[in-house]
Amino acid sequence: MSHAARLLIFAGMILLAAAAIAAFRQASSSAQAQQPVATTGSAPIASFDSTINQNARRMIEEGRRIFRYDTFGSEAFWGDQLKLQQAIVGQKLGGIGAGVSPNMALSLGLKVDAEAVPPDLAAQIKAGKVDMDSPASTVALLKANSIVGVTAFVNQDGTVRSVGIQCALCHSTVDDSFAPGIGRRLDGWGNRDLNVGAIVATAPNLQPFSDLLGVDVTTVKAVLTSWGPGRYDAELNMDGKAKRPDGKTGATLMPSAFGLAGVNQHTWTGGWGTVTYWNAYVANTQMYGKGTFIDSRLDNAKQYPVAAKAGWGHKRDQPDLITSKLPALHFYQLAMPAPQAPQGSYDRQAATRGQVLFNGNAKCSTCHVPPIFTEPGYNLHTADEIGIDSFQADGGRNDDM
Repeated sequence: MSHAARLLIFAGMILLAAAAIAAFRQASSSAQAQQPVATTGSAPIASFDSTINQNARRMIEEGRRIFRYDTFGSEAFWGDQLKLQQAIVGQKLGGIGAGVSPNMALSLGLKVDAEAVPPDLAAQIKAGKVDMDSPASTVALLKANSIVGVTAFVNQDGTVRSVGIQCALCHSTVDDSFAPGIGRRLDGWGNRDLNVGAIVATAPNLQPFSDLLGVDVTTVKAVLTSWGPGRYDAELNMDGKAKRPDGKTGATLMPSAFGLAGVNQHTWTGGWGTVTYWNAYVANTQMYGKGTFIDSRLDNAKQYPVAAKAGWGHKRDQPDLITSKLPALHFYQLAMPAPQAPQGSYDRQAATRGQVLFNGNAKCSTCHVPPIFTEPGYNLHTADEIGIDSFQADGGRNDDM
C-alpha cells in the first residue's frame, strides 16, 4: 500500500472518531435538557431529585409543626364556647373554681415538654421552688407553650382568654426524662394516661354538648367521666351511643399514630377511612377545628342521628384552617416508625412461640403479610373474624354504601 493511501485511511479514521464524539456530546446535552430543573432566569440551579429532597424536608418540618402546635381554630369551641380556660386558671386568676395545678394536670395524664420549659423555670422546678399545687404554675407552663397538645391564648395583661388543642394532646407522650410526665416529646404515641373525659367535664359550659346530644348537662358529665384514662369515644357525637349493649363505655383505647406507612384502613368492617380521612374527621368533628369535611354516610339519620342533625357530613367553615394542612400532617405521620419495645417489657420466649404460630398453623401471616403485617389491599374483616366486640364495627358499617 502506498504512503498516500495510508494517509487517507488514517485521516478517515480521525474524521469518524470526531463525528462519534460530537454525536455522543449532542445526545448527552439532549438528555440533560430533558431533566426538569428549577431555574432562575436561564441558569439551572437544581435537579428534580434535589427538589424532591427539599420538599420532603419541608413537609416533615411542616407536618411536625402542625401535629404539635396547630389548633386548627379549635379555640373557638374549647375556649370561647366551653370556657375550658376558666376551669384551668381558677377563680384567683380570673376563672372559676379551684383551678388546675401542675400536679393535678399530670394526674389527669397531661404531659409537659421539658425542652419547651424556660431554663430558669426548669431550674426552679428541679430545686423545688415552684408550687406544683398552684394553678399559677400551670399558667406559667401554658404561657411557655410547654403543655403537650394545649395552647393558651393570652391577653396583653397576661390573663388567659382561650385555649385550643392539637393532635399531640391525644397522640403524643413524653419520655419522663425530667420527671414523671415531664420530658422530651414522643410524637405518635397514644397517650394512655390522658383522661380526656374528666378534663372536658371540668369545662364551665357543657351546654354545646348537651344541645348536640339531646341530653342534660348532668348526663354529659356522667358520660365523659365514664371513659377513664387513655380512652375516647370518637363516635359519640355521630350516633349518640354512649354505651355498648353490655353496658360498658363505648370509648376505646387511644390509638398510636406511628407505624402507619403502608397501612390502608382499619382491619374491621366498621373502618371509616384512611389516615388522611381520619385526620380530617378528627380535626373537624372531634377537635372542633374550622375546616371542610364531607362524608354522605353521616346523612343517614337512622344510623347517625346526631351527625345528621349537626350536618357533620357536609361541614364547610370559612376560613378553612384544616384542609391545606392535611398533606404535610399525613407525611409526618407516615415518617413515624414503630418504636422498639423497651428491654424487659415482654416475654421473649412467649413472643418467639407466638411468631412460630403466627407464621405457621394459625396462618395469620397469609393475610397480615410481613414486614408490614397488614393486608396490601382490601383488608376489612367482620368483628367475629378477628375476635373483637362488634359495637364499634356495627357503628361504623354502612351496608347501603
